[in-house]
Amino acid sequence: ELGWPESIPYLDRPPSPLEFYREWVSLNKPCIIRNAISHWPALKKWTSAYLREVVGPKVVSVAVTPNGYADAVFQNRFVMPEERQMPFMDFLDIVEKKVTSPNVFYVQKQCSNLTEEFPELVCDVQPDIPWMSEALGKKPDAVNFWLGESAAVTSLHKDHYENLYCVVSGEKYFLLHPPSDRPFIPYELYQPATYQVSEDGSFEIVDEKTAEKVPWIPLDPLNPNLELYPEYAQAKPLQCTVKAGEMLYLPSLWFHHVQQSHGCIAVNYWYDMEYDIKYSYYQLLDCLTKAMKML
Repeated sequence: ELGWPESIPYLDRPPSPLEFYREWVSLNKPCIIRNAISHWPALKKWTSAYLREVVGPKVVSVAVTPNGYADAVFQNRFVMPEERQMPFMDFLDIVEKKVTSPNVFYVQKQCSNLTEEFPELVCDVQPDIPWMSEALGKKPDAVNFWLGESAAVTSLHKDHYENLYCVVSGEKYFLLHPPSDRPFIPYELYQPATYQVSEDGSFEIVDEKTAEKVPWIPLDPLNPNLELYPEYAQAKPLQCTVKAGEMLYLPSLWFHHVQQSHGCIAVNYWYDMEYDIKYSYYQLLDCLTKAMKML
């Protein structure tokens, strides 16, 4: 089944495990699910005042960049953010514009940062999504907490996870490409580097000299350079807005670019994908694409 819808379909209720696996996971198709997290206390409780009270002075990991692009290609490098340790209340001051900064701040550390850095908030959501866990026969590898400024952008990439992305407040704006668009999406190898703050407060880019080069997508799908990447004109992106109380099922190996409303809060669940025929199909496409570029 290589045909994709022109828009992301909506489900009005969470499906049964069998229904979800049969209709969505096995077909590797995205959907937005309403009324799947309406019972979460977080939807009402996670105000700025509540987060200050519960997490407040605790020191957490915050990604800081000069331009809002963390883990993205910049100046011919794959540049990762400065990972700053700071009290959560100081971060909230910046998001609420009580303190001004020329830089862009985003709580976006993965590796299950909700359970590792924000365990005080886990009781307001769920440790897993039961019908997804039953459908896949496994628990999530990671549960992540996201909160940041509207200038924070997630560059186009893909993950080897079945992703349930739940918006608690605000909105997330996704641009998606199916795995079948791989021939039209450029990948190149880049020297990894990290933003570091110099003594005068400005950022400098410091190479991770011992690290191997990173394959990444240099293209901005919102403003693609078709002179440099003409093949991208054949790609067919899907765009959707995930609103508070909604859940996006983002299938494994789908390319995604993400923006958000200011102060948007989200929680996502990463379930490891099955390395089955869908993965083999993507690997075949990837190898054929690389081979064609060498001709």
